[in-house]
Amino acid sequence: MRALRIYIALFRQMLKVRLAYRGDFVADLFATALGGLASLFFVLLFFRPVGELAGWRQDEILLIVGLSMMSYGLFATVSWNLFEFGDRYIIEGRFDRVLLRPISSFAQILCDQFRIPVLAETAIGTAVVAHAVAGLELDWGVVEWSFVALTVICGALLYVFVFSILASVSFHFEDRIGVAPPVFNLIPFGRWPQEIFPWPIQALLRWVIPFGFVAYYPSTALLGRTGLGGLAIAAPLVTLSFGGLAALCWRLGVRKYESTGS
Repeated sequence: MRALRIYIALFRQMLKVRLAYRGDFVADLFATALGGLASLFFVLLFFRPVGELAGWRQDEILLIVGLSMMSYGLFATVSWNLFEFGDRYIIEGRFDRVLLRPISSFAQILCDQFRIPVLAETAIGTAVVAHAVAGLELDWGVVEWSFVALTVICGALLYVFVFSILASVSFHFEDRIGVAPPVFNLIPFGRWPQEIFPWPIQALLRWVIPFGFVAYYPSTALLGRTGLGGLAIAAPLVTLSFGGLAALCWRLGVRKYESTGS
């Protein structure tokens, strides 16, 4: 509870800092919202001539997109330092400061910088999911909406765990860019039905970099689609597995850290 209070205090302080420059905050919020709306516009534009894609209707794919956007918004709020970890914390030696504090080093990296405007993507995703549910005339109750909430949280955590594993590579190989950028480009692949991709990409998004579990497989359960077995409800287990792997990689990396030597 003490650590949780510290993290909340850090978030509140970062929010105060951002709101001190309201023009910049509003511009950043507008740019983020515009990017999210552009993604939706692409989906709508794509479906105008085709109507269906591999047996998926427009509103069904919008459900996948909306769930993915909700998870991505939560993840991107705390993820910036994971992308810059090798440059800012390893090469520049800022990780020394992190180790001096009596709080989890990993939590400090996540809480050191919040991209609050990115939460606009979560808000847009919520509206998209509500629109898709209404368009599909789904009669959802507490169970279904609770599953949606669980899916969004698991998806956000899965993103965090995957990119924290990639960030921990910087402990062993000092590189300003890191290995995260090419993996980041795979996120949009998880926003489409996986069967439209060739089997190597399906296997990659299922077993290696499991972005398919962020929204696609849970959507098949919500829509009552059959044929995928336990994959539809395996997102929490996949998230926990990658959480354990991320914790192991991070601890090994911290033990390997030798500072800058300057």
